[in-house]
Parts: sequence; C-alpha cells; structure tokens
Amino acid sequence: MTRVKICGITELEDARDAALLGADSIGLNFYPNSPRYVEPSRAAKIIEKLPPFVTVVGIFLNHPDPQNVEDFAVSVGLHAVQLHGNETPDYCSMIQRVKVIKSFRVDANFRVDTLRGYGSGTFLLDGSAPGTGRSFDWELAFGANAFGSIIIAGGLTPDNVSDVVSTLHPFAVDVASGVESKPGKKDYDKMRRFIEAVQRADLAVMGAL
Repeated sequence: MTRVKICGITELEDARDAALLGADSIGLNFYPNSPRYVEPSRAAKIIEKLPPFVTVVGIFLNHPDPQNVEDFAVSVGLHAVQLHGNETPDYCSMIQRVKVIKSFRVDANFRVDTLRGYGSGTFLLDGSAPGTGRSFDWELAFGANAFGSIIIAGGLTPDNVSDVVSTLHPFAVDVASGVESKPGKKDYDKMRRFIEAVQRADLAVMGAL
C-alpha cells in the first residue's frame, strides 16, 4: 500500500488531524527561509503529542554539518531526515542514528541512475522548484524503483495523486501545498480527500493484478 506523508506541518492540530485521517508520516520543515519553517521547540511539542505509529521526518537544506543534523534529529525526536540540497553520498552516509531520505529535483537533465551512487535507500523525487506546488514529468521517474524506496512529491493534489500511484507505484507520496488553505496551514477536507484518493488508487491497482 502507498504510504502518505503530509509535509510542512506547523501546528499540532494539523498534525493530529493528519494522523487521524490515516497519514503514515508528517514532515516538519527546519529550513529557516521556508514559509513552513517550524521552531525546534514547537516541533518538539508537536512530536510529543502525536499518536504512536506516525513517522516524523525533518526537512533540511544544505546544512554544513551532518553530525549536527543527526544530533538535532535525535534530540527533537525525529525518525528520519529529508535532505533537499546538494548533499553528497558521503554526507548522507555520516548520518546513522536516523533514516535518511535524499531528495532530488527532477527535470529534463535528471537520470534515475543518479540514485545508484547513494546506495539502496529512500529517495524523494520532487519538481525542479520544490515548495511551489509544481509537478514534474512523471515519465522521468520510470525505473527509479529499482534503486530503493521512491517517494513522489511536487504538485500533488487530491485530484491527481491517484494518477501518480497507478502510474509509478511509488513507496509513498508526499504533499504540502496541495492540502493547504495557506502555506503551513492544512485544510482538513483536502487532507481527507488526498488520503482517500491514494487508498482508492491502491485498491484499483490491486484489483488489476
């Protein structure tokens, strides 16, 4: 079954709603220039109040020190870090105590075999302008599943997520702006419709097997 990550959470109420609606994971953005940035103290309170079985992922961009990222993740209570910059395979390998999700921007120059250099892991494939809600040509991601667990992001909404599930069969889908009323504020109904669309697509794929 396709997992669902609701990213860019900034409020406890939205985190709880996402979890109760069936989201497998929430994303907390620690990149200071993001409109969805969340203070560490606020993030810790959100994590503390979450129900069990919800994975919490922290988003980082070109942090200079992987050891500092790892220490921060452990101290706040993150289960994984999602790296959105130019982090190298060596950088990623230095983070051991939490899972690493390496993000790649997909454009006409992207090649899926780029993932090979990072070893077998978890990769997030995003549009060329992350955070803008713009999607990418999904055909460019064909074959990516051979290199690890693939998460598809970028421009996903309740209206198109079923298409990406049935086309690419990703490990997970990731949404932020597609389920918001404004940056950082989630819309309950949009989250519900998004998760339900993923579930329906999974059932359709299973029925076609």
